Amino acid sequence: MNLHEYQGKELLQKYGVAIQRGIVIDDASKALSAFEELQKETGTEFAVIKAQIHAGGRGKGGGVKLAKNKEEVVENVNNILGMMLKTPQTPGGLNGPGKLVRKVLIAEDVYAPDFDACKEYYISIMMDRAKKRNVIIYSTEGGMNIEEVAEKTPHLVHKEHVDPALGLLPFQMRKIAFDLGLSGQAFKEMTRFISKLYAAFVGSDASLFEINPCLKTGDDRILAVDCKVSLDNNALYRHKDLAEQRDESEEDPTEVEARKHGLNYVKLDGNVGCMVNGAGLAMATMDIIKLSGGDPANFLDVGGTADAERVEAGFRIILRDKNVKAILINIFGGIVRCDRVANGIVDAYKNMGGIDVPLIVRLQGTNADVAKKIIDESGLAVHSAILLKDAARLVTEVLA
Repeated sequence: MNLHEYQGKELLQKYGVAIQRGIVIDDASKALSAFEELQKETGTEFAVIKAQIHAGGRGKGGGVKLAKNKEEVVENVNNILGMMLKTPQTPGGLNGPGKLVRKVLIAEDVYAPDFDACKEYYISIMMDRAKKRNVIIYSTEGGMNIEEVAEKTPHLVHKEHVDPALGLLPFQMRKIAFDLGLSGQAFKEMTRFISKLYAAFVGSDASLFEINPCLKTGDDRILAVDCKVSLDNNALYRHKDLAEQRDESEEDPTEVEARKHGLNYVKLDGNVGCMVNGAGLAMATMDIIKLSGGDPANFLDVGGTADAERVEAGFRIILRDKNVKAILINIFGGIVRCDRVANGIVDAYKNMGGIDVPLIVRLQGTNADVAKKIIDESGLAVHSAILLKDAARLVTEVLA
């Protein structure tokens, strides 16, 4: 689950991380009052108007503007709020439809009064699965595309791995500040910043924190000017307050609908839809689709329950993708009986008035023989299989 910039900053602030302060609005008529309130709180002369969408590169698309007076604040808010913002990271990139800006953040100017004395850094925290440790990635080249920095100047990108059992140790914080070329008060501020940032990462069960840029101000303060936060969906039950901040308008509508039905769905770019119970079996099913000459169009795990309602929801979600030329249902009857799944498939098929693409059903496990009989005698245009190799063969045949 991704957070907006303003939500991420609120999270960081709870852990004592210094941030660029701001006020978020969703109504252009509130722009002037929000700016005046921000001036009272921070003493800022200028304001930075930032579009709030789940995508990076907002400045390249015109979604970040500096306002030097009240008139420019109102003008920029009116221009940005409600626009279809296109960035390299929105769907389709700069040539795509873009994303609708529903909220803007009016933020303080933290570069004044001495812009030349400021320095931008890059800092992120994530898990390194290969090393089974968290890793802090940092660079002196902040405010830029870190992938480009890593490609052209890899020696400027540093990594510090953290043992989850030991936590972030003091010498590691000092090493990061030293590698960033800091000294004096800025050195101390950076070690404090890193310590609190890591505490926020662990405490919120995040999968990614990205601070770009992390700013050293002219008076040697260290601030998070921008932040990208991704939370682990599997840990949201421990963070009800964060789960309530989910912005479904920023997510794929199909994935939102799937979640409401208790389905784990991820859209892919292939031509064979698949409906499976269990993540491991779903991965194996996608492999067999690929080996059979097709390409998986989605990952869809129906879990341990596959009644008619859930199967029908799965069908409707898969069939929204116009690229789907066939559907493979692969169910292992362990927790759920195969005959129950078969009845669910038949009922769902009838409720939908039929399905326009070939449907291959492979059921194995408890009552698999009964399930095959139900499918075969249903009178529906369904291809049934018991062995995975038979299902793969049928995929090949229907795609030919």
